[in-house]
Amino acid sequence: MKIALAQTTTGIDPVRNAADLVEAVHAAARGGAAMLFTPEMSGLLDQDRARAAASIMAEEDDHVLAAVRAAAAETGIWVEIGSLALRRPDGRFANRCFVIDGAGAVRARYDKLHLFDVDLPTGERWRESAAYAPGASAVAVDTPLGRLGLGICYDLRFAALFTALSAAGATVLSIPAAFTRPTGVAHWHVLMRARAIESAAFVVTAAQTGRHEDGRETYGHSLVVDPWGEVLLDMGEAPGIGFAEIDPGAVAAVRGRIPVLDHRRPIPPVEVMP
Repeated sequence: MKIALAQTTTGIDPVRNAADLVEAVHAAARGGAAMLFTPEMSGLLDQDRARAAASIMAEEDDHVLAAVRAAAAETGIWVEIGSLALRRPDGRFANRCFVIDGAGAVRARYDKLHLFDVDLPTGERWRESAAYAPGASAVAVDTPLGRLGLGICYDLRFAALFTALSAAGATVLSIPAAFTRPTGVAHWHVLMRARAIESAAFVVTAAQTGRHEDGRETYGHSLVVDPWGEVLLDMGEAPGIGFAEIDPGAVAAVRGRIPVLDHRRPIPPVEVMP
């Protein structure tokens, strides 16, 4: 089954970003994809939180979500919006992923569990938790590709989430991202391949890339990794649409060869020796 990934350099204008996403949906459909994956923060990428706040809406008022739902219904393909910045009823923001079916209906929502609060050696300082609230649950959803387990960007570093998703039947793991260049160069490929290998599942990672209007720089390299850890698609650093084939039978074949899910055991308490 063919899938498409949109690798974007999202800016600070949600209207322009929505138009780009709608075109990506149509390009994916023209290319024969059953499903399109887009990056984290597909509707707005702006580290100036005062400026961004004016563009962050409640889910029911979000222009980007409405536009992509309409495009999905028009083309008949499924779309995972990697995430949108949305305003919660309590006034805090959510970093929320959506899975939309070919009729334009929202089939699943997932709010990012692990928030990116780090100080990098380059001097970059990120405090996602200053504005965003973490999610409260892990989410998997049935799609034409099989059961899809949802993560977002920094979630990548927390293997227990993907262990739980694969235990819940996920055969494809999606980890859309806006990875910084320093962390991307150091860790992106090895962590994505590790998540695929340890869960014997496909990993699909649509990513932001390049220098953005708000001044940040992201790593790109949207990937599709198969259950054996082989990279089927690496989009490099140029924005655009990439395509890959997902073979659902590959998951059963790999899990039959090395049945890691069957061999998992609860971890007992750690004995710390003096």
